[in-house]
Amino acid sequence: MANIKSAKKRILVIDKKTARNKRVKNHLKETLKDFDLALEAGDMDDAAEKLVLCEKKLKQAAAKHVISKEAASRKTSRLAKRFNAAKAAK
Repeated sequence: MANIKSAKKRILVIDKKTARNKRVKNHLKETLKDFDLALEAGDMDDAAEKLVLCEKKLKQAAAKHVISKEAASRKTSRLAKRFNAAKAAK
């Protein structure tokens, strides 16, 4: 345990940030899972809505520095690619 007052404060701040990051990442995983399920089910209308929601959540996570902008961009691109391939296969 830290003895210095500023170090104690940093520990509290880090705990808050860790909790926020964990919450955002878990929510992001849930939305990505929902998209996967909609895509597997073959429901293209629902998958299109989920894709838009996933893109939004990825951009929000990148804006809050939970994930990097490059990672958000890469994931968005891969999701769109999978969606377009599934749409073309139908």
